Amino acid sequence: MPPLLFFLFFCILAIALVATAAGLHFLESQRKKQVTGILRTLEGKPRREEESNILLDPPNPDNLLQRLAASLNLTTTLENALMQSGLNWSVNELMIAMGSGAAAGIILGWWLNLFVFWPLSSLLFGAALGALPYGYVRFKRQRRMAAFEEQFPEALDFLARSMRAGHAFSVGLEMLGAESPEPLGQEFRTLFNEQNLGAPMEVAFENMLRRFPLVDVRFFASSVMLQKQTGGNLSEILLRLAYVIRERVRLKGQVRAISAHGRLTAGILTVMPMALMVIMLFVAPGYLQGMARDPDGKYMILAAIVSQFLGYYFIRKIIRIKI
Repeated sequence: MPPLLFFLFFCILAIALVATAAGLHFLESQRKKQVTGILRTLEGKPRREEESNILLDPPNPDNLLQRLAASLNLTTTLENALMQSGLNWSVNELMIAMGSGAAAGIILGWWLNLFVFWPLSSLLFGAALGALPYGYVRFKRQRRMAAFEEQFPEALDFLARSMRAGHAFSVGLEMLGAESPEPLGQEFRTLFNEQNLGAPMEVAFENMLRRFPLVDVRFFASSVMLQKQTGGNLSEILLRLAYVIRERVRLKGQVRAISAHGRLTAGILTVMPMALMVIMLFVAPGYLQGMARDPDGKYMILAAIVSQFLGYYFIRKIIRIKI
């Protein structure tokens, strides 16, 4: 065998072994994190966010990104967003992705210089590309919350039918976790495992509300805990709660249909001026360059951009109706 092929073979073998070891280490760390999260509920009290940070991260992190996030009080926000989105990312990975995107955006904005003078162009491109990873996390979170909210009434009906058939509430949770699609099945499996390992029901519901901070989940937890304290027909309560949740979903759909015109108007009024400016920079570059060279023109351009974002924000506040 030629020496070059021999060397390449060992290089590929070393890379494959390192990649396999890294993958096994990642899977083991994820398994330990899940087991630690379940066993933490055995303390017998709700887990506060400060306690969560102490348990998950070292008290004095050596990582500069972690210290920066903790000083800005972003660690808990990013951790909750990642947990609620269902992504297996860490806060470090998200911060690195956001920092890399911001750096690439600053360089790209300086090179393209689409917003007339380069400091503003670099700032806007850096902010846009830096926010993309967090925007993806928020998108996945909204998708997961919407899927859970859509499946939740059927889960309540399942629990009510299982209790009418003579099963205990915990048995209904186990069957629901085993037979339901994701993300509902995973959440009810976690709820069953926590209370099955000895955690009080209050603690299990507190953790569930932390993972899914929805009004419907709060109604469900309050109903179960109230029935546990005062007694009553829990199956009937769950059936009525499922009916109320379905009516809320139906009303929310009607509100979204009515406000669709306003949402479309907000998108068009926000995108159209910026799109026209970019087109004019390519079609007639000198048209906006004169304003950019004028001392007052730069402030007018900056005021126009800020006004665009403020207008979009206020339109969204008007058309966003909470049900």
